[in-house]
Amino acid sequence: MALKLMYITNNPTIAKIAESSGVDRIFVDLEIIGKAIRQGGMDTVQSHHTLSDVKLIKESLSKSELLVRCNPIHKNVDGYLDTKEEIEEIIKNGADIIMLPFFKTKEEVEFFIKCVNNRVKTMLLFETPESINCLDQILNIEGIDEVFIGLNDLSLGYHKKFMFELLSNGLVEDVCYKFKKKGLVYGFGGVAAIGQGTLPAEKIIKEHYRLGSSSVILSRSFCNVDKIKNIEEIKSIFFNGLKAIRKFEKECKKHKDYFEENRIEVVNIVNSITEVEK
Repeated sequence: MALKLMYITNNPTIAKIAESSGVDRIFVDLEIIGKAIRQGGMDTVQSHHTLSDVKLIKESLSKSELLVRCNPIHKNVDGYLDTKEEIEEIIKNGADIIMLPFFKTKEEVEFFIKCVNNRVKTMLLFETPESINCLDQILNIEGIDEVFIGLNDLSLGYHKKFMFELLSNGLVEDVCYKFKKKGLVYGFGGVAAIGQGTLPAEKIIKEHYRLGSSSVILSRSFCNVDKIKNIEEIKSIFFNGLKAIRKFEKECKKHKDYFEENRIEVVNIVNSITEVEK
């Protein structure tokens, strides 16, 4: 099976372009509570999507799944709906999958699963050291459909300079192994277009195949619609970019024996990047 590719947008036109190019999941990102503080100074996406965007994007799609990231578990704060109310609205507005971010305890996960109540698929975003510390307990909870490792926040939590250090130091591999033992569908991180990225996209995709990953987010740099306004150019980027990724995946499926060599190259590249930044 090919990787499920996900793209974050609340723009129906962009969502349709992504879908027609072969993006499997359109990702509406409602997470805002606490995100700006913990990611301050990082070049990361803070989407400011709304509940009305969920319905808008759902109506624009014909085959791609709609993935919605809710806020972390919270009570009614700063005018936001509490978690239970937010999840109700997300489901009502048409989400196929709800992703829970930035949890730290099994109790938070249990509450999330209870709120969803088997009405749509659930996805857990492991992005705190605390969630990794109680990983075994969390994975025993019934009702988890998919799991994902969020490298941005997790690398911050472990005080790393470069998020892919968690790939080179074995943490992602160890966590994926536990996911696999539980029979869960899992993915991690983001990927740029083929031929791009500080750690080249090809290296990351090979690691996904080596580790048995099923999904990855197309990073903002894959097609930054904040900078590119020409619709025809956006269409071309998505079409050609998806075509290149799928072609490269076929190579990965044929040559799985080179993954260990790629793992060593990933470690060396990440080490050289972090050495320069010291």
